[in-house]
Parts: sequence; structure tokens; C-alpha cells
Amino acid sequence: MSNVSYHISNLLEKMTSTDKDFRFMATNDLMLELQKDSIKLDEDSERKVVAMLLKLLEDKNGEVQNLAVRCLAPLVSKVKEYQVETMVDTLCSNMMSDKEPLRDISSMGLKTVIAELPPSSSGMTLTASVCKKITCQLIGAMGKQEDVSVQLEALDILSDMLGRLSGALVSFHGSLLSSLLPQLTSPRMAVRKRSILALGHLVPCCSPALFSQLTEHLLVELAKGPPTSMTRTYIQCLATVSRQGGHRVGEHLEKLVPMVVKFTSVEDDELREYCFQAFEAFIRRCPKEMSPHVATVTKLCLKYMTFDPNYNYDDDEEEEEDSMDIEDGLDQESDDEYSDDDDMSWKVRRSSIKCLEALIATRQDLLLSFYSSICPALLTRFKEREENVRADIFAAFVTLLRQTRAGSSHQSLIAAGLDHGARADEEPAVTMLKKQVVLIVKALHRQLKEKSIKSRQGCFSVLTELAHTVPGALEDHIPALIPGIVFSLTDRSTSSTMRIDALSFLHVLLLSHHPQVFQPHMQVLVPPVVACVNDTFYKITSEALLVSQQLVRVMRPLEQTSSAGGFDPKPFIKELFTGTLKRLKATDIDQEVKERAISCMGHMVCHLGDHLGAELKGVLAIFLERLKNEITRLTAVRTITLIAASPLKVDLSSILPEALPALGSFLRKNQRALRLGTLACLTALVTHHAAGIKPAVLEPVLAELPALVDESDMHVSQVSITLLTCIAKACPSSLAKIGTSVLPGVFRLVHSPLLQGGALAAILEFLQALVLSKTSNLGYSQLLKSLTGPFHGGQSRPESPAIHRQSYHSVARCVAALSTTCPKETPGMVAGLIQEVKNPGSPEPARVLALLCLGEVGRRGSLGGSKEVQGVILEAFSSTSEEVKTAASCALGSMAVGSLTDYLPFLLKEISSQPRRQYLLLHSLKEVISACPAPSLSPHVESIWALLFQNCQCQEEGTRNLLSECLGKLTLVNPAQLLPRLKQQLNAGSPLARSTAVTAVKFTIVDQPAPIDALLKDCIGDFLKTLQDDDINVRRVALVMFNSAAHNKPSLIRGLLATVLPHLYKETQIRKDLIREVEMGPFKHTVDDGLDVRKAAFECMYTLLDSCMEGLDILLFLDHVEEGLQDHYDIRMLTFLMLARLASLCPGAVLQRLDRLVEPLKATCTTKVKAGSVKQEFEKQEELRRSAMRAVAALLAVPEVERSPSMADFANQIRTNEDMASIYQSVQGGEGGSFGPAESMDTS
Repeated sequence: MSNVSYHISNLLEKMTSTDKDFRFMATNDLMLELQKDSIKLDEDSERKVVAMLLKLLEDKNGEVQNLAVRCLAPLVSKVKEYQVETMVDTLCSNMMSDKEPLRDISSMGLKTVIAELPPSSSGMTLTASVCKKITCQLIGAMGKQEDVSVQLEALDILSDMLGRLSGALVSFHGSLLSSLLPQLTSPRMAVRKRSILALGHLVPCCSPALFSQLTEHLLVELAKGPPTSMTRTYIQCLATVSRQGGHRVGEHLEKLVPMVVKFTSVEDDELREYCFQAFEAFIRRCPKEMSPHVATVTKLCLKYMTFDPNYNYDDDEEEEEDSMDIEDGLDQESDDEYSDDDDMSWKVRRSSIKCLEALIATRQDLLLSFYSSICPALLTRFKEREENVRADIFAAFVTLLRQTRAGSSHQSLIAAGLDHGARADEEPAVTMLKKQVVLIVKALHRQLKEKSIKSRQGCFSVLTELAHTVPGALEDHIPALIPGIVFSLTDRSTSSTMRIDALSFLHVLLLSHHPQVFQPHMQVLVPPVVACVNDTFYKITSEALLVSQQLVRVMRPLEQTSSAGGFDPKPFIKELFTGTLKRLKATDIDQEVKERAISCMGHMVCHLGDHLGAELKGVLAIFLERLKNEITRLTAVRTITLIAASPLKVDLSSILPEALPALGSFLRKNQRALRLGTLACLTALVTHHAAGIKPAVLEPVLAELPALVDESDMHVSQVSITLLTCIAKACPSSLAKIGTSVLPGVFRLVHSPLLQGGALAAILEFLQALVLSKTSNLGYSQLLKSLTGPFHGGQSRPESPAIHRQSYHSVARCVAALSTTCPKETPGMVAGLIQEVKNPGSPEPARVLALLCLGEVGRRGSLGGSKEVQGVILEAFSSTSEEVKTAASCALGSMAVGSLTDYLPFLLKEISSQPRRQYLLLHSLKEVISACPAPSLSPHVESIWALLFQNCQCQEEGTRNLLSECLGKLTLVNPAQLLPRLKQQLNAGSPLARSTAVTAVKFTIVDQPAPIDALLKDCIGDFLKTLQDDDINVRRVALVMFNSAAHNKPSLIRGLLATVLPHLYKETQIRKDLIREVEMGPFKHTVDDGLDVRKAAFECMYTLLDSCMEGLDILLFLDHVEEGLQDHYDIRMLTFLMLARLASLCPGAVLQRLDRLVEPLKATCTTKVKAGSVKQEFEKQEELRRSAMRAVAALLAVPEVERSPSMADFANQIRTNEDMASIYQSVQGGEGGSFGPAESMDTS
């Protein structure tokens, strides 16, 4: 310590030197010392350092002064609180000095200290006390009307402080407001502007009462009709307050909007600009509250976006073109005529257009009306003369297109606009847009050749967005657009950014339109693109290679390999090939260019390989080199895959012997993308080039496969097995050794509980290919034995793992696949399976498996109508084992799918005559209805429907749900006839029958487009009326059905939200009449019969956030979330998830309700379980607290959230409480502050 003190005192001594260089060096050394984390000053040193630095602020040398200011920053955190206060006191008094240099340097010092103070939410008293000191002095300084520069500095520092540390100044908010408001009338414009800034920083965290006081003050002053310059100030202040205060302005809009509207008619351009800025702030911050005023504001915007009194646009187009030609000569004159000093009308136009953009961005619900009102107006303004304004017009139009894209189902580029799956209710906007395409192109194509780079970039951004929104829309206009694109690519004066934009647009255009459209223009397109490939700037080269790749596709689309299409690609191949080859050979270029050159050349070989002649071998050799290079190997693998699968059958024999071992070695690498790419490449090579592959070359590849067939990565396993299938078909002799290497892994996978879907299908295909390949030791019987082995007597060994239910189904599917491949073996195998089921001595797993195998073999139609099988199934239904009974019901359903005429009548008869087995038999029937194609099921629909309806009032809920599922899936077979019958059932007297009908509708809603959709849309409203049913169970199932619709097909219910939501919200209320007490011995237990309905309602609300956000009134929604935060455990868990979701989707609304939401969160996080409670109670409470803390973490991620005093207090409480801090840390660390895994919820 003494060593540090000695060193510091030495430096301080040098600082008093008369030589300015000594003072400079000593101050610099002190700054370096203070920046070290390890330095600790004793009290005496602190005092001396502070005194010396304050003295140096008055140094004659400017550089020394600046260094002294920079030393203050690290000093704040190194010295005690009272020393910081000393610094602040001195700086404040210096700031009011008469000497201007001292004043300036002191205000810089104050800003430096403020920037270093810890945030008020960190709970340190230092910030609060220092801020109070500064504020008192600044309020005094602001009152100094005679010295404007002191006022300006004071306002500047105050803005800084309010922006960073407003929470520490709560007690001063009132006095700050009362001292800032008079400054708005200052004769100096600069003072007024800085006062507005300071008020803007004060607004977010002041109390509602102060906010109202400020707004009222502005209203009163504006109502007095002050001079125009003052009106400007007040309107500007209003816009700033609205931007910063956000939602709070909402309640004052009724009075504010008419006032601002009135001032737009004053003949003052700047005032009008400020009025539109205020409207923009209102619209962005309070879109809902602005609804009544949207029409008025839109009308004003449309009026003033054309406000250009000094210019006449009414010339016809030829004249306009002529004026363009002679514009250069008149440059000087036009500058004099329309200089910014004289003509401010462009500011009015720009602000009105920005206001329109805000309207488009916040009100997607009005999109259709925008297309009839705003869209034509924007199009006519594309001719705007002022470049900056034109850029804003383009930006507004791009926003309109983006909103259209967000509203329709086009999520990405869809080749050639072949997507007809757009949601019907969103389609009108796209239809209206398509009608405008001609006008858009007409307005833009001439501007693409203008000198102005900004205009051209704006045009490209509009056209790019248009191509994304309506793929294929520009098909008829390509001839008009090509000259503009070529101009931007070839113009010498064009910047590199402009070229990149032009190439990027061309790429989007090529991707989203049919190749044939571009073929006539290749003569014009190829030379400039090749020139860009040869450009020296790597970003241009990279973008040009992407375009070249698409041009290759245009020259000869793969579906048309001969030149039958009438287009001959020959003239362009050499030019493209030479340019690309130059980039492909270069090794000293950017990584991105290398990869795109490989990919582009790969496409060239794939599409035009037969035209490359002798060059082909050289190109393939380069690909082989790139394959051996670690940096480019992944791209090379993908490119070879592409070439291998080309219909041109490109000869790869020159590189195969070296490429295959290299590819085999990639299967060992850790990089998953490389492994998957390599497997796809090997599959393509084995499938298309088997003749050139010797079995010996495949051995290293086969040696790597066992490690890849593993349940830890199902996708890699699936692709590996697909490769094995290809090898079994193309080179069966290579598989002699796989019995000991890969096969055990495949069987482990078959017995894995995780196997399903694509991986299972791949294994079935592999086993069939293996049997057909007739490889020794891998015949039908050996495979069958390996598959079924673990189910026979394996259970008796204690160390063998239990067999999962899923693996029974997987093995049954494999056995059935083998039996279809070897039909001769099937009768013998079926007899064996029947014996297995009949034999009472068989272990249970073997009997269950035998039943499932019979079912799967029957599903493939190999059983015929064997009476013996029916007997075996019925016998199994009487078994004591639940597993055997379930397997029998699955088997019966599967057999009926394979042979309806044989088994369906038998199944229906059993359902009627065996009420005790009804549940199992209905499971069989469900399988039949789900798996049978509609035409084969149609003749039986009436008999099935009648049977199901007889039983739809069954008392047992599980059976009723099964009946509903059968009814729903059966309705899909003939919706036009059966849906009205379900609707009639809503009038049934029995609530059980009504609930069955409503649940059946849930099963008619599938996530894929289906013929029933249009019919459902017309009548789903009738089914949702059951939300008002008297029976609580019917209301619950109606909510579940509504949830399913919102999740799987939101378009069905979007139009009904206005009528459904009030009933949905009603169900979230706790009803006292449904809560009862049950006596259990000496204890009383409370039962809430309404809990399930409330839970279903909150689940619907959660789903609506994802699918129908735009139809919700978020503030009303939040009211119910707030109630849920104090409900039962399950509901609270759900509402915490909702809150986290809302914080990211609509932070503005959440901030509006923040003070009310914080209390329940705080209550949950601080609740302790009673000491004597059971372990489950502790676990439950812990999970609740973690879930609440996730919601808190999501809230804290919202910008400006800690400006709310209640949230800042709670955040501070979390930081200081060790228990809560550790939960917060684990939530942040474990899930990276995101809410991905926690949020997922089953909404099927």
C-alpha cells in the first residue's frame, strides 16, 4: 500500500511543475495507474488526488485539462463517497463560473462522473446522494436567465443524468418539471430544444400525476394560440413526450389529436412537420387508442404528402423525360430556385410519409383499406423530386409489402409463384397487390436508369420485396426491368454497394420466376454478370457467382436436358465457364468466394457437363483438390453430390478411386453437417455410378458406418441406413461382412423406444433390400430370428433391459416387411405366430409381439379372412394381461385395414354385442377409420356412423373420447354429408351427446389443408356457441376444440374472435359456486370443479398469442393474465409462460401494465413453504418460483423496463437476496435467458 502511496505522491508532485510537459506526463501516468483494477488508495492519497485533479481542471494547458477530465472516470469507483461529492460540488460551482473555458471543462467533468456512476438499480447509495447534489445545483443554474451558455450546459447535463439515472431522482421529478416547463418559453431556440430533450428523458419514469400535469400544461398553452415559433416548440415537445412516454399518452389522445389536427392548417412548413412527427409518435406508441383518429390522420397525410407548392408535376411523361436530359445544364439555376432555405415543403412531405409508414407498420388489420387508399397515393409519389423524400416513399411501400407478406402464408421464396396454399382470409391483400404490379413497374423502371444511387437502391428494395411477397408477379415485366439492372451493373460511376444491390435483386428475380422467362435476355445479362465475377471487390464477386449459378439453371433447366426447349445455351457457356474457372482455381481469395465458385461450377457441370468437353476432367480434378482441403471440403462434398445425381450422367471415374476413401474418412469427423453431406454424397454416387465402384473401395466406408447407426442421432442413422440400402441394391457383394459390423447396430435401433417415422421406414426398406440381395448368412430366417430374439425368454435374465412398447410396434413392422418380400414364407410364419398367441406357456412379450405381427401382416393383406385368426383375437381379448388385450385391439384394427370386407362386419358386430370390450374394440375401429383410404371406407360409413351414434351418450369419458375421435375422423371421409349431422347433435337434450359432437369436431381439424376446411369455416361458429352451454363439461370440451382450431388452423376462427373472446375470458374467472368442501376423515379438503375449465381457457389464450395475435386487444388480454397470476398452481405456471411470451411480442403493452404485474410475481418469488410440508409441496413451490423468475427475466430484457420504479425495486431485491439471485442466475444460465424449452406446451 505504502508503495502505491509513494508512487502517487511522486506523480502529484510532478503535477505542480511549471513545465506543462511534466504536468501532462504525470497526469497521463496517474490515469494509467487509476485504470488498474488492483490499485487501492488510502484516505490521504484519495484526498490529494481529488484536490490535484480539480486544480488541474483550471490548468492553462488544454491537453492537461482534457487528461484531468479523463482521470475522473476511473476515480469515481476508486474513492469513497464523500470524495465523489467533493468533486461534484467543485465541478458544479465551476460550471457556473464566468470564465467560459473553466465552465466548459467542468461540464465535461460532470458528464464524465455521471457516466461512471453505478445505475440506480444496483442499490448503491452513492448514485442517489451524488445525483441529489448535482440536481439541486443544476435547478439553480437553469434559473440563470442572464447567462444562456450556463443554462445550456445545465440542461445538457440534466438530460444525461435523467437518461441514465432517472430512478435516483424520483424525489426531484416534481421540481425538475416545474423548472423545465418555463424554459419552453425561452427566447433562445437552443434552450427550448434542450429543455424538450430533458423532458423526454424525465417522462418514462415520472409518476402518472406528473405526466398528466405535463400534458395538461402543453394542452393549456396550445389552446391559448401562442405565436407560431412557440407552437412549434410545444408540438415538438408533445412528439418527444409521446415517443418517450409511450402508452401513457393514450388516455390524453382524445384532447391532443384534434389540437394537433388544427395546427396542420397553419401556413408554416416546420410546424406541419412537427405535427406529423407527433402523429407518428402517437400511432407507433398507442396504435389502439389512435383507432378513432386513423381516418383523419390518413386523410391529412395523403393531402400533405403531395404538398409541393413551388413545383409543377403535371407535365406529361415525355416532357419529364426531356427535362431529365437537359437537367445537367440547369443544375445551377435549379439549385438557386429550390434551395432548402427557401423551400421547406419537402420536410412536410417527408414527415407525412413517415407517418403513413408508421400507420402501415402498426395496423395490419387495416391492410385491405390501405391498398385502396394509401397504395395508389404512394405509387403516384414515386416521381417525387426530392431524393430523401423519395427514399422514404420507397421505405413506406416496402413496409406495405412486408405487412402483406406477414399476413399471407408466403414465408419464403416459392419458385415461380406455384404456391396456392395461401390462407383464404389473407388472400385479398395479395390479389389487390397483383393488380398494382403493372403500375409499380411502370413507375420504377425508368428510375432504375437515373443517376441518383439512393433512388436506384430504393427501387431495388421495392422490387426485391415485391418478388418475395408475390413470387412470379414480375414475369410479364422482365423486359422492362432488365435494362435497369444492366445499367446498374455496367455504369462506371456506380458504387460497389449499388452493384451488390442490383446483383442481389437479380438473384431474387431468377429464383422466384420460371427460367424460360429469362432465356431471351441472356445475351444482355451474361456479359455484365461475368464482368462482376471478375471484379476486384470480393463481395461483388461473391454475389455475382450466386447469380451465375442461377443463370446456368436458366440456360438449361434440369427437367429439360436436351435443347428441345428451343434455347441454345452454347454461345454463353464459354464466357461463364472462363469467369468461374478463374475464381475456382484461385486459392488466395475470400472463403465465401471460394465456396460460391465451387458451387457455381458444380451447377455448371450438373446442367451443362456435356458441353464442357475436355475441360471437364480438369474441373473434376480441382473438385478433388477442394475435397481434400479442410476449409472447402463441405462445399465440395455438396457439389459432388449434385453432379453425381445429374441426369447428364457425368463421368466421374477419374476421381472416384481417390474421392471415396476421402469421403469415408469424413464419416469419422465431429462436424455433423459434414457427416450428413458425405452420407448424401455416397448415396448419390452408389445409386448413379455403381458400375465404376469396386467392392474393395467401399470397405473403408462400410467400416465407418457402425458408429453412425445409433439412437443418439436418429437423422444420421436414417441417412446411414439409406446408404446401406443403396449399397444392398447396387453392390450386394460388398455386404458380406456387415452381419457382424453394422447389423447389430441396426437391430439395436429397431429395439430402441426412439425409433419412428423416417428412420423406421429406412430400416424397413433396408431389410427388404437385404433379403432380396441374397447375401449369405443374411437370409429371411436369420433376420427374423435376430428381430424377435429379445422377446423370447429374454425377460427372465435380470440384467436384460425392459422392452419398450414402441419397440414391439417397430419389430412387428419389420416382420411384416420381410413377409411381403418373401410371400412363400408367410403362411408358415402366420401359423407360428398363431401358435405363439395360443400357447399359454409363451412369455407375455412374445404373445404381445405375435399379435402385433399378425396385425401388421394382415394390414398388408396377407392373411385373407382366416376364421382362426378371428378366434385367436377374441381369445386374446379375454386375457388377464392388459398388454395382450391392447395388442389384440391393435392387431384387429390393422387386419381390418388390410381386408375390410372380411373383418369390418365382424368388428362392428362385436362392438354392438360386447359392451365390456367396447373400449378395446373402438380402438380397433379408430385404427380402421384413420388408416383406410376414403373410397374403400365409403360403403361402410352409414353402418359405422349408426353404431357410433347409438353409443355417444356413454357414461365413461374415455370411451366417449374414443367415440368422438372415430366420429371426427369418419366425418373427414364425407364431410358434406356428415358434418351437418354432427351439427344437429348440438340440439340433443343430453349434455353427453353434445360434448361428444363438439369433441368430434376437434378431430376434423387437421393441420394440413383438407376438403372439409371450407365447410368447417361456415359452421364452426355454431359449434363454438357451446361455450355458452349450461353444462360445464360441454364448455370445457368446446374450449379444447377451440384451442385445437387456434393451434392447427387459425384461419377457421380468426373472423369469430370478436364474438368468442368475451365467453373465453368469462371462463377464466374463479367461480365461487363451483368450489366445495369435501370431508376426508378429520380433514376438510377444498375441491374446485371449475379448475379444468379455467385451465382450458388459459391454454386457449396461450395458443392465441402465437396464432391470432393481431385479433387480440392486448390490454384486455393482460387483465386476464393478471388474474391468472394469482390463481391455482397449474394456471399460474401457464400465465408465467404467457407473460414471458408477451414481453417479447408486445413489450409496449406489458410496460403499460407493469406495475400491476410485478406484485403477483414478487409474491410468488418470495413465498416460502410451511416448514412441516411434504416434499411435493417444496418441489411445487420451487418450480413455481423458477417459472416466475423466467417471466421476470423476460421482463427485464424489455428495453426501458427498469425505468418503472416498482420493477427497479424488485430487480434490486433479486440482486440483494441470495436465494432469489441464485434462482435468477440458474434461469439465465441454464436456458441462456431464453424461454424455448420451458415455453413449449402441448396444444394439440
